[in-house]
Amino acid sequence: MQVLLTGGTGFVGSAVLRELRGRGHEVTALVRSEASAAAVAAAGATPVQMDAYDVDALVAVLDRAEGAIHAAAPGDGTSEALDRAVVEAVTRAFGGTTRPFVHTSGVWKWGGGSATETSPTDPPAIVAWRVAVEELLLAQDVVASVVAPGVVYGDGRGIPALVSGAPRVDGPDGPGLALVGDGAQHWSVVHVDDLAVLYALALEHGARGHLLGTTAEHPTVRALTEAASRAAGLGGVVVPQSVEATRERFGAPFADALLLDQATRAVRAAELGWTPVRGSLVEELESGSYVPEAAARA
Repeated sequence: MQVLLTGGTGFVGSAVLRELRGRGHEVTALVRSEASAAAVAAAGATPVQMDAYDVDALVAVLDRAEGAIHAAAPGDGTSEALDRAVVEAVTRAFGGTTRPFVHTSGVWKWGGGSATETSPTDPPAIVAWRVAVEELLLAQDVVASVVAPGVVYGDGRGIPALVSGAPRVDGPDGPGLALVGDGAQHWSVVHVDDLAVLYALALEHGARGHLLGTTAEHPTVRALTEAASRAAGLGGVVVPQSVEATRERFGAPFADALLLDQATRAVRAAELGWTPVRGSLVEELESGSYVPEAAARA
């Protein structure tokens, strides 16, 4: 399949690019700089340097594609505008056809507690905008799926790097790593390479609707931070932080998302044949890519 990909140099998008090329797909990757063009070309994609916020230009590129994946995630105040531009362009280019489109969301929009793809949403403020954009997309005459990853790990990157790189603080048991809150909250997680497989399956099957990209494991933040503490030579010592201190550290919107206690089940993803196989995040933090020496080499 000739696939148009956004975000091909990002943490998730670069893994998706590798997976697509490994499965024999031809990939055209949208980029904004010459450096990014060189990076995706080295990974086997054909770069197209353009502004993804330009809807008319994006429609023209989509018209030449047999499918598309939107994996770009600026992670700032421009994210909503980008997603709306992409949804408008995909609706114009793919509407009324069988060409598949895979959009990117995130697990936080379900809020705290247990959830599957069909559970009601309850997003914290930082991702509240996603709900309306995704409802707009899924209401169109487009073969569209929305992949919602959990906390993505692997290659020493992503949110788990905040755990391995947590401040060292003094506690009652001696020096340890600062927790995110009291550490009792569970995170829904996924290895980036497993997640890339889910994107490919969603594209190849022409899936529709939401697909949670999370494993069956839901480690507590305390367990994750204890693993990082052992890797840092601190003997697993961790130090709880108040909600106020956590908000001070990360900013209130981001902190409120990190403090969510979540346990999700990827029911619809499993129906596509998706089975995560990579090692756990606890293992990655204790002896894998997040160990300080390994992270320095990444």
